[in-house]
Amino acid sequence: KLDGYVRPLLELSRKRVEAGMNPLFQSHMWDGSAETLADNLEIAQELLAAAAAAKIILEVEITPTGGEEDGVSHEINDELYTTVDDAIRTAEALGLGEKGRYLLAASFGNVHGVYKPGNVVLRPELLKDLQEGVAAKFGKQNPFDFVFHGGSGSTEQEIATALDNGVVKMNLDTDTQYAFTRPIADHMFRNYDGVLKVDGEVGNKKTYDPRSWGKLAEKSMAERVAKACADLRSTGTRMK
Repeated sequence: KLDGYVRPLLELSRKRVEAGMNPLFQSHMWDGSAETLADNLEIAQELLAAAAAAKIILEVEITPTGGEEDGVSHEINDELYTTVDDAIRTAEALGLGEKGRYLLAASFGNVHGVYKPGNVVLRPELLKDLQEGVAAKFGKQNPFDFVFHGGSGSTEQEIATALDNGVVKMNLDTDTQYAFTRPIADHMFRNYDGVLKVDGEVGNKKTYDPRSWGKLAEKSMAERVAKACADLRSTGTRMK
């Protein structure tokens, strides 16, 4: 979707900035993990330059996240772990801030969705190896701001370790989806003959009114987001 979506949006933001306005978005993501690392970084270089000109942060994904997202699938195997060499090649191609700011989605066993215990082995301590490997070569401590893709189902300890090693953003799609849907399912099962007009009856408007079950869904998802904020150490903090 680069030509039909990302590049036009970056160009629009560049024109807005040149006209003295803010960019249309604060960040864009380039997921080139289905490409070879060389092709991925070549495209990322171009997009980072465009993003910097538009005062936008670019998010890049250099190695695969397991599972399926947006029709792109990656097997769950040993390739789901970014190597120090991958990180060094990224720093060589994209710099460490001097070419524009970017967030790095590195892989440490991440998988989209939620899988049963034992099917996925998260190694957030790997991020420390990447930081130290790049720091040793380029002389900049903690060079990366990492993104934790596939955060749903992670333990509090796994999240804490990831944060300690440079994660500044975590994606939590599946857990919030389930938190929203679970109370709706409960409501529908408990009020089956009210939400449906069974056997010629008229049902119960109070139970099939979306405001009745929608409030339950919103409350549940809000509680899950609040927990995530606590896990990610943002609760009680503010931007400086």
